[in-house]
Amino acid sequence: MKITALLVLKCMPEGADPIILANACDVSHFGFFQRSSVREFIVFVSRTVAKRTPPGQRQSVQHEEYKVHSYNRNGLCVIGFMDDHYPVRSAFSLLNQVIEFSVSRFVLSFNIIQSYWLQYWCFQLFASSFLSTILEGARD
Repeated sequence: MKITALLVLKCMPEGADPIILANACDVSHFGFFQRSSVREFIVFVSRTVAKRTPPGQRQSVQHEEYKVHSYNRNGLCVIGFMDDHYPVRSAFSLLNQVIEFSVSRFVLSFNIIQSYWLQYWCFQLFASSFLSTILEGARD
């Protein structure tokens, strides 16, 4: 059971690309020269899945040996990249914890973010450290 990445995105109306608010990836099990490509792939798939997940819905998408789980709550979408052996119920429980953390601490910030601003650095800093802590715990 492995968690490769957790991302928090704000889904934009009218088909615009979702904005990545926080991103934590553990690509240590990939080769050194593959890591940047894997990170780019994670960002691309995350934006695509977040854009296609309707508000209030959860969904899982299979890609090779990974499952991409997503949960969209009122335009705030959490994406998790897990391996096939990770239980679905546990994955959505984790995504729910991440979204609760995000909403409880940064609810006003989400409403004002309209594009790639530097103003969301506060959320990026705290949420990325929170997500990294979760990934560290999953690695052990």
